[in-house]
Amino acid sequence: MKKKQKNNPRPLTNKEEKVSLKDQLEGDVYSKLKSMKDQLVQTEEKQKAEEAERKKEEKRLKEKNKPFEELFEESNQNWKEYK
Repeated sequence: MKKKQKNNPRPLTNKEEKVSLKDQLEGDVYSKLKSMKDQLVQTEEKQKAEEAERKKEEKRLKEKNKPFEELFEESNQNWKEYK
């Protein structure tokens, strides 16, 4: 029986390794894609900041609208000393 020969892919040369997406695209297209990416990152950060602010406001309103009983139960003071 014959042994199967393995197909070894040829190693890349330095020229082939250095070709990047930036090199393949035109400069104008690459700059547009980069600016779109920056805009998306900015909008995502803005949305995260708005979400954090909204949660903070909800927590503040929830704390503000607590009934006296809940506030009393959460208190760390020993109220028996004040009788």
